[in-house]
Amino acid sequence: MLVEPFAVAFAAADLADLRARIGRTRWPAPAAGAAWEQGADAGYLRYVLDRWARLDWRARERELNAHPQFVACVDGVPIHFVHQRAARGRGGVPLLLTHGWPSSYAELLPLVPLLTDPAAHGIDGPAFDVVIPSLPGYCFSGRPGVCTMRDTARLWHALMAGLGYRRYGAGGGDIGSGVSTYLALDQPDAVLGLHLSNLELDPYLGPGAAPLTPAESAFQAAVAEWSEREGAYHAVASTRPQTLAYGLHDSPLALAAWLVDPWWAWSAGEPPLDLLLTTLTLYWVTGTVAPSLRDFRDNADLGSVGRTPVPTGFAVFGHGRRDCVPPPREWVERLYDVRRWTVMPRGGHFAAAEEPALLAADIAAFFSAL
Repeated sequence: MLVEPFAVAFAAADLADLRARIGRTRWPAPAAGAAWEQGADAGYLRYVLDRWARLDWRARERELNAHPQFVACVDGVPIHFVHQRAARGRGGVPLLLTHGWPSSYAELLPLVPLLTDPAAHGIDGPAFDVVIPSLPGYCFSGRPGVCTMRDTARLWHALMAGLGYRRYGAGGGDIGSGVSTYLALDQPDAVLGLHLSNLELDPYLGPGAAPLTPAESAFQAAVAEWSEREGAYHAVASTRPQTLAYGLHDSPLALAAWLVDPWWAWSAGEPPLDLLLTTLTLYWVTGTVAPSLRDFRDNADLGSVGRTPVPTGFAVFGHGRRDCVPPPREWVERLYDVRRWTVMPRGGHFAAAEEPALLAADIAAFFSAL
């Protein structure tokens, strides 16, 4: 596997074009009613676009490039990834972390110093060699014509093998949770443990499955209610991703509105603005919002999955404003061999960005116990 060093370096003309487009924004009339009731709030979006136009991207590039980054050709697909080895010259536990949507690899970067050198940050547990790829079609990674989470898992296993890791831990949230699960299902001898911060896949509930508990029935009802109230983004992206992509690819306002709405709704507090602006810029300049949306269509028919035998830690970050209600433990145990279950006191959907210290400590404690 050919691995080449990589650094983020956006052309000045692309950044100038972005600022010019923001300056020409054509604003619609604000929605009637309470803020955020009908989607992204106009006042907050004006604040985001004003800060986006004044973003010092070169400073942000230096922060991103402080982490060793590479591009490898994996089964014919160029895959971008961060690969930072454990500090202090020790061999670290290999750990593959995968982000979700509407996010990027940058969301997971706050975990890197905490996991590569946990002792320096007061965290008990092993040090890790951390690998953080960009999902296929996101930012600097290529994407095959159709790429399910299971297809991504195959690419990730080939990537880790190419880096010399025969066994490794895996984890993530959102789509990253699904990809990590398929890794464990398809490569149980390679994945030494899973650590997940939310649930992406559904368990098998057909003939022979145990009856639902009251908590599981309540969870199903809550998910259905949430999907009816909050799931329009998923319905559109899973059926008409290309139609949606035209506006998001051409308009900074449209892109910001589509990404800011879930970041606001699923976070426990105000989303980290620096990370939000970094994510918007990565999507915009690389022109990858269209392939990222295809994740919804490509994964629409995956269905339920069987139980994975790989030991699993689950960190429950259930404090998002309007995020989906977290599942009860018995529901998760239909899918996983749960060895660690931590209900976090704070934090929402974007756990690595919102509460990196809590998440890193739980990851370290889980793998330390294996």
